[in-house]
Amino acid sequence: MVSLNPPVCNFGWKAPDFKLSGVDGKDWSLATAMGSKGLLVMFICNHCPYVKAIRPRLVVAVRELQVLGINAIAIQSNDVVNYPDDNFQRMQEVSAEFGFTFPYVLDETQQVARAYDAVCTPDFFGFNHKLELQYRGRFDESRKEAAPEGVRRDLYKAMKQVAQTGHGPLEQIASIGCSIKWKV
Repeated sequence: MVSLNPPVCNFGWKAPDFKLSGVDGKDWSLATAMGSKGLLVMFICNHCPYVKAIRPRLVVAVRELQVLGINAIAIQSNDVVNYPDDNFQRMQEVSAEFGFTFPYVLDETQQVARAYDAVCTPDFFGFNHKLELQYRGRFDESRKEAAPEGVRRDLYKAMKQVAQTGHGPLEQIASIGCSIKWKV
């Protein structure tokens, strides 16, 4: 399990569109996932300890952001043959178990992860209402274990700022996580 940091935010970069099937039986794209103030695109998976450490608080943060007009979509791009815990059935179970209020979709071809240059799970891409990148940073101080309560909520604060101003913070701390499990 390799830990990686994604590159820093490329402000203004436009979100590539996609059409992916969700655990809810619907097809999702940028247009169908978009909120009135922006969209948080999250590359996550089921088995990664970095994702597991933040998952309960991530669900809460997304609910709070949805109230502000920022919607979210979670994309699972790992190779499901070599990492069966990330398969579609398990995605459905995880979504139900944690009460995801956002679409959880499978990037079976890994083309969306490549288009976004996603490198790890979790990897967060926060877009404003024009689908311009404004945040590519960490959730909070969590690593393979959840950070203690009361730490700075980097992702939430950044996306709240995007909802209010259309712009993300200039200073961002990169996320850290397990490498995307690319097909060979």
